[in-house]
Amino acid sequence: MSNADKGWEFHLRSLSNSSRDSNLATDPASDPSLLQSVKKLYELCKEEKNEDLVARVYPHINKLFQRSAASLSQSRTSNGLLLLAILQFFLDFGEAVLHDADPSLRTFYRLCLSREFADPVLAEATLDFLNLNKKKLLSSFPALLPQFFPLLLKLIAWNGEKFDKAFLRVFPALMSPASFLPLLSSLVDLPILVVALEKVERSSGSLIGSSIASIQKSTAPEMLLALMDEAYTGSTIADGGADSESEESSTIDVADPLFLELLKDENDGLAERHWTSPGMAAALQAAINTPRSDRMKQILNMTPRLLDTYFAIALHDVNDSLICALIPLLMTRYSTLFPDKNFTYEVRKRLLEFMLAAFQRSPDFVALLKKPIMDRLGEGYDSPAKMELALQLCWAIGEHGGGGASHKDAARELFENLELLLYENLSLSRLGLMQEARGSDSENYRKSSQSRLLCFVVTAIAKLATFHRELLPRARVSLGKVARSRISDVRVWKRARDYLGLMNEPAICLSVLGPSRPSRGVMQNPGTINWSEGGTKMVAHIPFYILGEQEGPPFHDFTFSDVIPRK
Repeated sequence: MSNADKGWEFHLRSLSNSSRDSNLATDPASDPSLLQSVKKLYELCKEEKNEDLVARVYPHINKLFQRSAASLSQSRTSNGLLLLAILQFFLDFGEAVLHDADPSLRTFYRLCLSREFADPVLAEATLDFLNLNKKKLLSSFPALLPQFFPLLLKLIAWNGEKFDKAFLRVFPALMSPASFLPLLSSLVDLPILVVALEKVERSSGSLIGSSIASIQKSTAPEMLLALMDEAYTGSTIADGGADSESEESSTIDVADPLFLELLKDENDGLAERHWTSPGMAAALQAAINTPRSDRMKQILNMTPRLLDTYFAIALHDVNDSLICALIPLLMTRYSTLFPDKNFTYEVRKRLLEFMLAAFQRSPDFVALLKKPIMDRLGEGYDSPAKMELALQLCWAIGEHGGGGASHKDAARELFENLELLLYENLSLSRLGLMQEARGSDSENYRKSSQSRLLCFVVTAIAKLATFHRELLPRARVSLGKVARSRISDVRVWKRARDYLGLMNEPAICLSVLGPSRPSRGVMQNPGTINWSEGGTKMVAHIPFYILGEQEGPPFHDFTFSDVIPRK
């Protein structure tokens, strides 16, 4: 017998003997030699490429997996590394022994990783395993990682930036049609997830080896008593008597719906985020008043980078239907973010950039989403964040012609809302933006915000009427009222007068206020030169078209040789 054969027999006997040892049978991971035996047998099967050898090893490996999985709730030793080694065997040799690895992978996530995601050793090994087998997992089990993305987000939220690069390589595999929308909410709420995890650690001790799922189901006796007290007395679980003012009770409560939503392990669809719940208000207030932990600082830095990857994949790979469904969610989340100044700036910047890029790619979205857009225009008075969103939506409405030439009804509704917004701000100043502003600068801030809003609205009205010429008479009336008004900010009425002057020259108006690029199926914009065709013709109305005072495209072409003689 060769040395390889002797080694194979030795490791196989080790697995066989472990099943007969009463101690190892209930806690296989307590014997570290079993992990080495599994790895060695895997390497021998790889080297030999012998299906008979694989078939003989498989029953022992499979039984060891079942015993390890069954012992997870009672084991004092981490089974994660052993299970990952066995899963690698299943993935590489599953076809040879007709083993479907999907149930085994799900068992690992639900019974092992859910308990040990906070263990940095297992976290690193899990990310390495996922990166090594990413192509195989995507091709054979495409729904697996998107289903368990909340658990993997808990892993990275707790372990931080040391696994940043490895997680970013795994991250694209978390995205699928089923996870695309809920993943966005989970990403922007990563800081709140850290708050919830740190609360669990303070309340229940180390997260390693304890199942948060059991906390969610309230199986602990103290939680049952608290629930009974709430049911019969009407008191809340957060009531803490003399300690009710402590930091511990001022943070998010384990019975809060948001807490349960954040700590889930599996994707169960797009759930409502309870931003108005007492638990959320308490959590945000505590986050403002307490110093940031190192873990929190790391996740505040990581989240914008994860959003960059998310939005890049969305623009490149995701269909228009899902992106159209995502935009209202972005509008909602724009003003509901973790209250850290730099974090909110970075996240809002990315939300706006993606939203505008989506409108640029599919101008039809402006018409399809007219209802949420109009709702956001009406909320622009509530806060500076909502005002900024309203301004950008005003720009998108005008830039993309309310959705394009085929959406005249939607464009008219959007135009009417812009008119209403304009007249409201001309008649009185009711911007409620001063809740956060204090002191003598508040009035100046209010006037500046109102002037900025009016400039955007005036521009959107002019651009929309330029695209849909049936709206021109109404636009002239609206802009005329602004031009004749006694607004203190000269920029507003001067802009209205400039646009009224442009409207008297249709060709120039279309060149200046028309879309930045042709819509689908629409010819090159008048007033521009198509340089790619410069060798044969000039697509422009200068000077011939302006002198003719005509609308529409020129009725004849001019070659450059007709205008500029060749040398």
